[in-house]
Amino acid sequence: MLAIFRRILLLLIILSVSSTLYLYTYPTLHRCAFPSPHRTHSRAPFRLLALGDPQLEGDSSLPDRNHALFSSLTSLRQELSACRSIPDGLQVTQRSLKNFFAFDIPRALRSYRKQLDLLGNDYYLAHIYRTLYRNLDPTHVTVLGDLLGSQWLSDEEFERRGWRYWQRVFKDGQRVEDHVTGGIQIGSLGQDNDWKRRIINVAGNHDVGYAGDMTKERVQRFERVFGRANWEIRFTLPQEGKGDYFQDLPELRIVVLNSLNLDTPATDQELQLQTYQFINKVIGASRPVEDQTVATVLLTHLPLHKEAGVCVDSPFFDFYDEDSGTGLKEQNHLSYNAGKGILEGIYGMSGHPEAPYGGLGRHGVILTGHDHEGCDVHHHLPLDPDPKVRRWAAEQWASSKQRSNATIPGIREITVRSIMGEFGGNAGLLSAWFDGKSREWQFEYSTCSLGVQHIWWAIHVLDLVTIGLASLAALNNFHRIGQ
Repeated sequence: MLAIFRRILLLLIILSVSSTLYLYTYPTLHRCAFPSPHRTHSRAPFRLLALGDPQLEGDSSLPDRNHALFSSLTSLRQELSACRSIPDGLQVTQRSLKNFFAFDIPRALRSYRKQLDLLGNDYYLAHIYRTLYRNLDPTHVTVLGDLLGSQWLSDEEFERRGWRYWQRVFKDGQRVEDHVTGGIQIGSLGQDNDWKRRIINVAGNHDVGYAGDMTKERVQRFERVFGRANWEIRFTLPQEGKGDYFQDLPELRIVVLNSLNLDTPATDQELQLQTYQFINKVIGASRPVEDQTVATVLLTHLPLHKEAGVCVDSPFFDFYDEDSGTGLKEQNHLSYNAGKGILEGIYGMSGHPEAPYGGLGRHGVILTGHDHEGCDVHHHLPLDPDPKVRRWAAEQWASSKQRSNATIPGIREITVRSIMGEFGGNAGLLSAWFDGKSREWQFEYSTCSLGVQHIWWAIHVLDLVTIGLASLAALNNFHRIGQ
């Protein structure tokens, strides 16, 4: 019997060690890496770890906090004191015990299981972030909205989930400080190591609401805990030589945009105006569109408009009824006009031959969240004999025939697949570098997935079982030696 136990334990140790090694080295085993500049083995100066929609759950997924877990027993004493005879007391006791076993215990078990599930989910997400950070060495990190699971949280629950976000999931990360996001700053890539720890948080609908339920209070608490909703920063390549000025260096702009109130009707029109004013500032502060040494990385939550079938999510809008204010209640994409405003405004892609740079616009890439399945498309403005009917279109990036058409404006939009366990614990890896030959920024994107959360759970349970059995075996050996 002892020999069989030892063989089982040896097998468990082998499985436990190998699976744990996989868990902590999966980026290497899956050959995950930030794309490198073509024809070189050097690392890109800008490496963005992009995570989508963690959606931390909390008390809304737990049994009612105001409902005692063992209500049958807590009320038993009061009910017994009201009984006038022993038979009445026995009857009350019997009923309470029946409810205790039939309702209280199952409810308590569900509550404890859910609390354990939430704890495990936090550490599952934390494991993905820490492992990728340690193995792949990103220069920047962003979470593309829906940090939390609902915009309808009480302030108390919002604070609890915010604490979990910073103390568990991104324990080594930090909020981007207000002095960094309060104005347009220009830095040099790789010169400020704080960016390796800062988490660029994008506002999602589950954080601040859609246009129809976004309020100043929701935006303010988001910005206080996670950082500003609208801001930009610029990075230049490390300066070489002397006599150069920042405005003459290749520049990478990072624009963080709260796109959730671009469409109407909006409950708070002042907040909506602030978002549009921010976009106008971004446009007004841009270098001339002819300057192709500048590229813009737009980080926002809502994907741009696409026709049905291009991605998993199709265009969808829902609105509150008149009794609730008729505001925008839900949307899968930005409206066509809102997306067009970003493409032709921030990126200057008008498509008009007489416009600066022939209407081809600025270089860059767009990263979004919201669609948990993820998507990768090429937005372009096809030629049409009638300029009035010329419309933006989107195709899957991998199969797009317009990517190589240099005569029309176009840009890549990557909707990052969710990091949630249900979607495989996915992460996006975006690299950017400046090509000295073409005098343009180049972008490449890849992904890395751990697998569903059950893998994380199974390996940790296996480790605990193995440690427990190994401890018993060790105690048994000590006991035999002592004898």
